[in-house]
Amino acid sequence: MKLDVNADLQQEQAATQAADLDLAQLGRPMGLVLDALPTLTWLLDDQFKIRFASAALLRYAGLSWPELQRQGWQAIVHPHDWPGFEQACRDYQSSAPALPLPLTRDYRLRAADASYRWHLLQANALAAGPGESTVLLLGTHSDIHERKRIESELQDADDLWKLALESNGDGVWDWYVQSGVELYSPRYLQIYGYAENDVRPTPAEFDARTHPDDLAQMQLDREAHFAGLTSSYSNEHRVRCKEGNWKWIHSRGMVISRDEQGRPLRMVGTHTDITQRKAAEDLIWQQAHFDPLTGLPNRRSLREQLELSLSEARQQGAELALLFIDLDHFKEVNDTLGHDMGDRLLIEAGARIQACLRRGDTVARMGGDEFTVLLRVEPAELQIEARAREVALHIIATLSAAFQLSSERVFVSASIGISHFPHDGEEIESLFKHADQALYAAKAAGRNRLGYFTPELQQAALQRMRLSNDLREALARQELFIEYQAIVDLRNGEVHKAEALLRWRHPSQGVIGPGVFVPLAETSGLILEIGAWVFMQAAQQAKQWRSRFDSGFQISVNKSPVQFRQQADNMPVSTSWSDTLQQLDLDGDALTIEITESLLLEADDEVEAQLAALHAAGFQVSLDDFGTGFSSLAYLQKYAIDLLKIDQRFVRNLRPDAKDLALCTAIITMAHALGMKVVAEGVETPEQAALLLAAGCDYAQGYLFGRPISAADFERQWVKT
Repeated sequence: MKLDVNADLQQEQAATQAADLDLAQLGRPMGLVLDALPTLTWLLDDQFKIRFASAALLRYAGLSWPELQRQGWQAIVHPHDWPGFEQACRDYQSSAPALPLPLTRDYRLRAADASYRWHLLQANALAAGPGESTVLLLGTHSDIHERKRIESELQDADDLWKLALESNGDGVWDWYVQSGVELYSPRYLQIYGYAENDVRPTPAEFDARTHPDDLAQMQLDREAHFAGLTSSYSNEHRVRCKEGNWKWIHSRGMVISRDEQGRPLRMVGTHTDITQRKAAEDLIWQQAHFDPLTGLPNRRSLREQLELSLSEARQQGAELALLFIDLDHFKEVNDTLGHDMGDRLLIEAGARIQACLRRGDTVARMGGDEFTVLLRVEPAELQIEARAREVALHIIATLSAAFQLSSERVFVSASIGISHFPHDGEEIESLFKHADQALYAAKAAGRNRLGYFTPELQQAALQRMRLSNDLREALARQELFIEYQAIVDLRNGEVHKAEALLRWRHPSQGVIGPGVFVPLAETSGLILEIGAWVFMQAAQQAKQWRSRFDSGFQISVNKSPVQFRQQADNMPVSTSWSDTLQQLDLDGDALTIEITESLLLEADDEVEAQLAALHAAGFQVSLDDFGTGFSSLAYLQKYAIDLLKIDQRFVRNLRPDAKDLALCTAIITMAHALGMKVVAEGVETPEQAALLLAAGCDYAQGYLFGRPISAADFERQWVKT
């Protein structure tokens, strides 16, 4: 039986009743209802032939029933949507008996004005009429064009900002939190070397590829944003790439939609590759905290570790020790064998010190040849003083062994100063200061030994500081003055030479000898100004005595190695001294420049050139305190030395059967063989003078002949008119 259609289409449908429009299985009442509904309704068979089209559908398409039948359903479906529509229908029809739910599909249908509008299809399977094996689909449509337009605009906006983010090299992720789906942009996957089919669209994929050490903080940052504690999500972590390497990334994101309960629905964000930045930060941190030569912690790193250790020690009642280590005679090695060899020695020394320590202790290089060790002791262990002494002695013994530097065997020693927490100080600065004072004491006591902080050291350091401060104003206050000690010709007892000796009349401490304040002047740099003043005073005095009493009179002036090496106004000191004599119209032989053995031992091309310049200007050079340092015939041959001064320690116990006499005789014989004159210091008895004269010594000075005195007293006692 055939279904009747509504009145508007009765005439056209009457002409086609012989066609396939067989709705007998729907029943006449149902057919009338479908035709009367305003929805677009059709009935298709498995060949996509139209069995029924509602009046609303025909009006929408602008076609008559015969036209729609002739053109077929495909004619009004958007060409891009037809393949998917066709496939979806076939799949649904083939499994229709087992599907309780209708087929749903979004696709576009052509309207009467030739435009396409989006519709939502809902179709159900129907059994065909008697004798037919086909499965029919009864479909109805809802216009969703406006919804699709809005979705399209949103998608366009999504695509736009994703494109903008990716243009900066970032990878974009889009996480649908409730469904557990996460989409990754091509750039996101490219960062890690993955293809699209290498990973599933779920957050678990890259959570599993996150470094285990970074997972906890990543989860905390994520949950903080989900809970609304942070306005955005930001986290830096490492991700394993396809090739197995790790990349540092900065992940940033934001929840852009939540459900009615405030739970996150969708979150979007980016991954930025920060591997190079992290490598640069690591390098900067490494350079800031570790010595580039030895690889040991540096001063900054030690302070940070000491701060932490002090905090823990205060809480636990533990003790600490700080060891300041200075390599004795390292400068000689550095200057003799070169800086490369010196560097190798420092590397080996650092390794040896490290080997003397246990886990939890720290050794740092503070700069130059200075190292610092931080020792920790738990409350239950032996006292810190005992352990510090044990470790320090071990370090001294270890460093005393030979260092094999290429083909050279080198020996150094170590001086160590120790301070303890809490006994010697409770703050970093006090512990550093007291360890440094203990080191100073160890070096002053002869090196290659331990020094301990004591209150007396602190008092001595305070005294040195105060003296150093007072010394800065000593010249301006005219507190410095010069005394002269006669240098006697042993052959005839005449005096044609004198040594200028600097003194300081301190306003509260009285007269202070140079052995106390000259080291302070060298350390502070004041020696340059003071030395220039002494030189001028001696030169003026020599000019005066030469013009008034003795045209050949000569004054010896001591020059500090620090002063000798420094340059004033970019001019070598030898040049400035020569200029001073020219200004005074004084010959160079009016002054003898006294230098120490240590200057020659450490001499370089610059020192050698300055010594040569002194001789060229007419100065004589005297080597002071000969025999007390590292005496070497090599430098006596290399450098032009005019006089040797035998140190008073060899003269003090001079007797006919004493070894000191043999030494003095040997020195005198050697000096004369090299063309030098000899001056003996510290002569106090006639017997000493006689023995020296018999040994061939040229000159002597000491209390036997007179103490250092003022220029006026010197004139009265020694200068002949």
